[in-house]
Amino acid sequence: MANVRAIRTHIKSVESTRKITKSMKMVSAAKLKRTQQAMNALRPYAAAAKEMLARVSAGPAAQKDPFLQKREARRVLYVLFVGNRGLCGVYNTALLKYLGALCEREERDFSVLVCGRWGRDLLASSALPIAETLDTLSDAPTKEEAEELAEKLKALYLCGEADEIVLVFERYYSALRQEPETLRLLPLEPAPAKDGKLILEPDGKTLVDELVRLYIFSTVWSVLLEAKTGEHSARMTAMTAATDNTEQLLETLNLELNHARQSAITKEITEIVGGANALRDSKEGKRA
Repeated sequence: MANVRAIRTHIKSVESTRKITKSMKMVSAAKLKRTQQAMNALRPYAAAAKEMLARVSAGPAAQKDPFLQKREARRVLYVLFVGNRGLCGVYNTALLKYLGALCEREERDFSVLVCGRWGRDLLASSALPIAETLDTLSDAPTKEEAEELAEKLKALYLCGEADEIVLVFERYYSALRQEPETLRLLPLEPAPAKDGKLILEPDGKTLVDELVRLYIFSTVWSVLLEAKTGEHSARMTAMTAATDNTEQLLETLNLELNHARQSAITKEITEIVGGANALRDSKEGKRA
């Protein structure tokens, strides 16, 4: 009976775990749908901002813009987008490993700005030069959060604390595929324009300033949504696998429980039969 009680306790524990993983799977699926919709809606906007900036970047008004001017990149800032928590497979560790490989090859001075709450202790104990950790970003990035981060990165670039800003994040391709990638945010290097002369209204400088602002903002927001979509997708996949594993384990434990109960019943029957036989033999011996 002790073995039966132990198996039943194990079954209750696994059932509790299954409830948790199933709930986390449903929550991640809902968050994934919301961020994926926002990401897909933003992509045309970001592509249009990039195309428009490319069309005016070759003009004289863009030559004096500080974000479009080339300068010697002596200090590099890597902006690492990790999740707010774990339980999402290798999502966070793959990003950390990818960034570590980048830093090993880096010959310039560099620092890391972390966006996300995951692994603060782990990152602090690593050899990476962590400049700052932004742990207030939500699981569903908003326009205000993207604007705040974009303004912060622009300020770091303008004051000279970073000569180059590189975003490190997981690019979302599908529910089963996210890959670490880098994207240089600053200095800007839009694609060359295909059109010839343009008539700019109200004036070139105002238009370039606004397009630069839109491009940086849309790029940061796109990366935020890409990173969060990948995180929710990885967590949903991990929780799906965990739920499936708990169900398989429950099947095994139920079989073990049935075998243990059958063994216990068989043992009790054997003891009863043995006791009855011993009592019968005792009575027959007295009669003899």
